Amino acid sequence: MSITLPLEEHKHWERWREERDSESGNHLVKKYMPLVTYHVQRISVNLPQNVSREELKSLGIMGLLDALDKFDLTRKLKFDTYASFRIRGAIIDGLRKEDWLPRSTREKAKEIEGVQNALEQEYMRHVSPEEIAAKMGVTDTEVIKTMNEYFFAQIFSVNEYMSGEEDEENHSYTIKDDQTPTPEEQIIQKEWLEEMAEVITTLTDNEQLVLSLFYEEELTLTEIGHIMQLSTSRISQIHSKALFKLRQQLLKTDKNDRRR
Repeated sequence: MSITLPLEEHKHWERWREERDSESGNHLVKKYMPLVTYHVQRISVNLPQNVSREELKSLGIMGLLDALDKFDLTRKLKFDTYASFRIRGAIIDGLRKEDWLPRSTREKAKEIEGVQNALEQEYMRHVSPEEIAAKMGVTDTEVIKTMNEYFFAQIFSVNEYMSGEEDEENHSYTIKDDQTPTPEEQIIQKEWLEEMAEVITTLTDNEQLVLSLFYEEELTLTEIGHIMQLSTSRISQIHSKALFKLRQQLLKTDKNDRRR
């Protein structure tokens, strides 16, 4: 193997590769099951409660089994990295195939967008979720939750989850070389990063810290709560509000770009 593993672990991989030994297969599934739990937790943060976490876990396990079946031990790639692509991909692909966002949520999101646009035209500025909520007679938490769920439903419906290509005949797997973007991609990425950096400065210190720990350090909401000495539910609220602000600002920037 190209990646050095403990002797016992190496034996299980060899037995699985050569014989598809069920005992070794079960050992590997158990060993890498935390990867499934990790990705289910991160993806489910932005999903409504009606989406079964057990169903997401089942999709993730399918991705893990697929990774175990197709992983090439001779490649200089850690299995954790390869399996993460497969697990996350299987979960997102499953979500894309299902209309998991309730119709009532879609209708509520459209209503919120209408109120938001009307208020922005009236005030000639961005409006807060509190202002939208006051106009509609609902809580700001409901506004934020609805719009974030709607936003991520749109992302899942148009995004392809795999960043590589698969050759079914040879069971090969390649990962896109993101280290060498095209000149066009470099320009777009530079502009996007500049816009994102500017928008992030409009967030509160706590919101910036939560986003940094969640997306850069890849900590769970519970772990972030321990660091910031806040409850997990409070961290979830901060995370949701920060995403709402980013979505609002970036959509406004996108609309302005299209008018140019």
